Amino acid sequence: MAFKDPRITRIAKVNLIGGQAKPGPALASIGINMGEFTKQFNDKTKDKNGEVIPTVITAYKDKSFKFETKTSPVTFLLKKAANIKSGAKNPKTETVATISREKALEIANIKLVDLNANDEEAALRMVAGSAKQMGIKIEGVDPVVHKGGKK
Repeated sequence: MAFKDPRITRIAKVNLIGGQAKPGPALASIGINMGEFTKQFNDKTKDKNGEVIPTVITAYKDKSFKFETKTSPVTFLLKKAANIKSGAKNPKTETVATISREKALEIANIKLVDLNANDEEAALRMVAGSAKQMGIKIEGVDPVVHKGGKK
């Protein structure tokens, strides 16, 4: 893969736990200074301790790096809001939890920066779609309604 900047050796996308990154095989294969990365990452994400944090790491030839953290995955946030460990085995027939529209809206607002949604309502529909696939019901929200109010 050819990068625009010849100093870049790799761009990696990894999911790490906020405030708990450690040197290991996932970071070793990227070719960065793992000790320095884990220190910077843990400092930046200490307020999100225990949450899954998608991270994009750009590695350079001199073993330096830069990284960007994204918001936690919708499924993680839904499980946290519903206080469950996993989604339904068969979401078509099984509902494992119900959350309020307000909680779903909070998740939509958190994720809005990373979604390709134009507004809060579109983001809410995306969150509702993920919830439906997990067997989580959101009070007063139908994820199937399309623009114009038609199914």
